[in-house]
Amino acid sequence: MPQPPFQRFLDAHRDDVWRFLVASVGRDAADDVFQETFLAAMRAYPRLRPDNPRSWVLTIAHRKALDHFRARKRRAVPVGDLPEVPAPEGPDIRDDGVWERVHALPAKQRAAVLLRFAGDLTHAEVAIVMGTSEEAARRNAFEGLRKLRQEMTA
Repeated sequence: MPQPPFQRFLDAHRDDVWRFLVASVGRDAADDVFQETFLAAMRAYPRLRPDNPRSWVLTIAHRKALDHFRARKRRAVPVGDLPEVPAPEGPDIRDDGVWERVHALPAKQRAAVLLRFAGDLTHAEVAIVMGTSEEAARRNAFEGLRKLRQEMTA
C-alpha cells in the first residue's frame, strides 16, 4: 500500500508537533524548529514506513529541540544599552512559572513530561521517542511530576 502524500501527513500531525515545540523551546523559537522538523521529516518520508507516524515525527521534533538548545548555548548573547526601566512583559503561557520549572528538570524527566503532557503521547509512545523502555518513560514522567509538585507546594 503506498504512503499518503506528505501534505496529508503534515496536516495530520502539525498541531501535535507545534504544541510540543512551543512547550519545549518557547513560542519565539518554535517556528524555526517546526520548519526544521518537517523539512527533516519530508526528506526521510519517502523511504520510511513508520508504524507510528506521530511518534516518529515527535521524535524528530524532540531531536530538533535538543539541537536548538545546543546551538543556543554556543551562541553569543548580544547586549546593547539597557533601558532605564524594563519594559513590562506581555501575557505569556508561562505566567505561573510551571513551564520554567519544567525546563529546569533533568533532561530525561523534562523530555518525558513534555512528551507526555504537551505532546499528548502515551507512555509507550514516549518510550519510542526517547529510545527507552516504557517503564523508564513512565518513571521519568512520574519523577518529573513529583519534583514539580514538591516545588509548587513548597
